[in-house]
Amino acid sequence: MTTLSVNTLRNPILHHWLLLVVIALSSCGKPSEQKDRGEYSKEFLRIQKETEFKLGHNQLDQGYRYLDSAFANLNHPTLNDRFRYYSFKYVYNQQVIKDFDQALVYADSMMAMANKSVNPQQYSRNYAEANFARGDSFFELKQYSEAYQSYYQGYLTGKNYLNLAAIGDYTYRMGMIMYKKNRYKLAANYFKDSYNSTVAESRTIDRGFPGFYRRQELLDNIGLSYKHNNEADSALKYFNATLSLIDANVKNFPDRKRDLERARGVVYGNKAELYMQTRQYDNAVELLKKSIAINIQPNFDNRDAELSEIKLGQIYLDMHRPDSLIALLGDVRTQLDTVANADVEADYHRLLGNYYLQKNNLRQAIDHIQRYNLLKDSIAKRSSSLMESDVNQQLANYEKQHEIDKLSTSGKIQKIYLYVSIFIGLMALIIVFLVYRNFKRSRQEVKTINELNKQINQQNYHLEKALNELNTSSQEKDRILRAVAHDLRNPIGGIASLTTIMAEEEYNDEQKEMIKLVKETSLNSLELINEILEAANINSVELNPEPTEINGLLNNSVELLRFKAAEKGQEILFEPLDKQIELSVSREKIWRVVSNLITNAIKFSPTGATIQVKAAEFEHKIVIAVKDNGIGIPNNLKDQIFNMFTSAQRPGTAGEKSFGLGLSICKQIMEKHHGKIWFESDEANGTTFFISLPLANTGVKKNSAQELSEPTA
Repeated sequence: MTTLSVNTLRNPILHHWLLLVVIALSSCGKPSEQKDRGEYSKEFLRIQKETEFKLGHNQLDQGYRYLDSAFANLNHPTLNDRFRYYSFKYVYNQQVIKDFDQALVYADSMMAMANKSVNPQQYSRNYAEANFARGDSFFELKQYSEAYQSYYQGYLTGKNYLNLAAIGDYTYRMGMIMYKKNRYKLAANYFKDSYNSTVAESRTIDRGFPGFYRRQELLDNIGLSYKHNNEADSALKYFNATLSLIDANVKNFPDRKRDLERARGVVYGNKAELYMQTRQYDNAVELLKKSIAINIQPNFDNRDAELSEIKLGQIYLDMHRPDSLIALLGDVRTQLDTVANADVEADYHRLLGNYYLQKNNLRQAIDHIQRYNLLKDSIAKRSSSLMESDVNQQLANYEKQHEIDKLSTSGKIQKIYLYVSIFIGLMALIIVFLVYRNFKRSRQEVKTINELNKQINQQNYHLEKALNELNTSSQEKDRILRAVAHDLRNPIGGIASLTTIMAEEEYNDEQKEMIKLVKETSLNSLELINEILEAANINSVELNPEPTEINGLLNNSVELLRFKAAEKGQEILFEPLDKQIELSVSREKIWRVVSNLITNAIKFSPTGATIQVKAAEFEHKIVIAVKDNGIGIPNNLKDQIFNMFTSAQRPGTAGEKSFGLGLSICKQIMEKHHGKIWFESDEANGTTFFISLPLANTGVKKNSAQELSEPTA
């Protein structure tokens, strides 16, 4: 028996006519920040390296457990990451535990990932590998038609995309099939083609250890094919070339000594058969013992070691060394109880039968020879379906079908071109007709448009003149308003001061009541004048921003107004920011806004109520909320409260006067700070006013624990 080694490290590919559609579909709707570019993620490359290290050092169970746990914790794996994960699982089921049905499931998963490829390079790699994996599983399940079709699809993609790796994988498999069908000359040619493809690819792409291992395997397989074809000189040449290639690469792969030794052991056993054919038993025994010593070790190629032991047993039988033979077969029996091998089991009984025949123990000889014949019949029956399958005819059929599909597609494309040409011709005629008709219309329309342009220009002139007059009128209004307010402030301020002094003198109750009325009226008038002046000046006055610590500003406003709230038996609750934050703002203007909102909350809340002032970071802003439990704002007034001299003003819960200017001034101040002001209100639960100021540092994270509202506009 001879050992043909199989390399399980492959590369991927796809149908050329489907590629553009697949890429277009797979790229639609992907978020740009996580766009898959058809590469492995750095995290997965680390996982792959660690997994391959464990598998390469015989830690199979540890390696696959590590792969599963690490991949499960991988965030946002790419298509390549998923493809390679499934390929690891495929190899485990196909090569390690021989569960070919489950291996086919993972091969289908590889195919699903290949069909989602995002670029031609990824597609051509992964599609071929997935097809070859499916073909290998079908082959082991003896579904040869499906296997050959999968192999052909992989080859077709490799040919269309000039993928040497895929072409090499295809010819490798064809060589293996021809070898198993005993067509050794054809097998040797396929193996040579595969070897040439891998060598050509290695000049541009370094596949590392897997690429080297495949090349030495192909040389060994060429030698085996020549050996079975009775071309001993050619076989010896390739076996020696294999050993030379292994020796030349020892220094390149110092961490893969076990794999290199295992490969040597296989070649030693195969080369020994050449010496057996020429009855050079001493050379054959030396090589077989070296081969057995290597691959009999745990986690080496124990099946190859068993085959080498059978070869050595045949030599002992031919040299009439019964003691050596029976001792060797005892070892083989022990190994077969651990590592099953149907071919070795049959030859074991054949050697024992011949041993007992030499000992003239006919009963034992016949018993073992019968077992040998039964096992060989079973092996022949299992391989008969492969022998009956005509791979060349099936591949020729696939090629013909492919040509038919190409011709059919070409015919459909030509028909589409014809329809498109006719359609374009008709559209050209329609366009010419429309151009001619529109040309006739355009001369009249140009004349009409010129008349309309003259009218529009005249209207624009009148509108611009009216706008200039309106701006002049607005500026004059502001000037008069400031002059009147300024001229009124001094006498009214004097009246307020005088009535304050008079209120301390001794008068009768009626006089005191009159003085108090004059005092309150003058103070209210003075407050109104101050608000009018501020409203008139707010747009013309430049801000003087300065670094302002927000918690300190809010605390100052709250503390100054606690006394005002205490007059109505109210309490102000203040919840500052979690940390101190400085903003570049006009401290006096922002203080004015906050104080106005708190004053309004006091004014429109009942006696004994609670007022809440709260600040928080929210979506790159500082948001301040002032909540009362007062009378709320009716729906019919909500659109008016930020207007200057609004009709929405109402007296406070204790009869406090409201002029309707405060919120308009607050809005203007917030807009000059590039901030916002808004509110939420209902008459049952009161009103909450919000202001927001942008943070200079856009790296602030949203505080999801804060229950604050943000306007949509």
